[in-house]
Amino acid sequence: MKGFKLSRIPEQLPPIYLAALRPGMLHLAGREADGAILNWLSADDVRTSVAEVERAAAGAPREIVARIFVIVCEDADLARTIGRRMITAYLNVEAYAEFHRWLGRGPALQGMWDAWAAGDRKGALAAIPDEVVDQLVVHGPVDECRAHVQRYVDNGVTIAAPMVIPIGIDLADAVAGLSPSAD
Repeated sequence: MKGFKLSRIPEQLPPIYLAALRPGMLHLAGREADGAILNWLSADDVRTSVAEVERAAAGAPREIVARIFVIVCEDADLARTIGRRMITAYLNVEAYAEFHRWLGRGPALQGMWDAWAAGDRKGALAAIPDEVVDQLVVHGPVDECRAHVQRYVDNGVTIAAPMVIPIGIDLADAVAGLSPSAD
């Protein structure tokens, strides 16, 4: 940046978190930032990403933030329909496609990518297996969603950032129900 000058330096510098998907950015987050922000991954994928951050952090503690998509809805078919639309909107972007290839999800998503590239939007939605939706989008009754979000934390997320989509439940009730103190 040319010409930028901070007029007042804060007494306490804010932490810097780096959004990161694959090894290069995860390593940069581990070396240079206070933490990494993860997005569009399963609870099990967290371990893979955290290992890359930790490898570069050389023992220095790092926060791991994860944006977790949560659909509080007891109708699994409806939740998966919404989840498929979300997945096609993001995972057809090349950076996210490469991320999921790196995670090993490429074969499961190849049909979606092929249909999307051919202009077949309905085919792209239909090509996403239920298992992929279930891995990437937390859904179900609020207590099941809370337990699933906890799996992210158990696998290394230090700051869960749920993106809550309430279906048939008030947003405030969904958020309150997801809180660990709701047990």
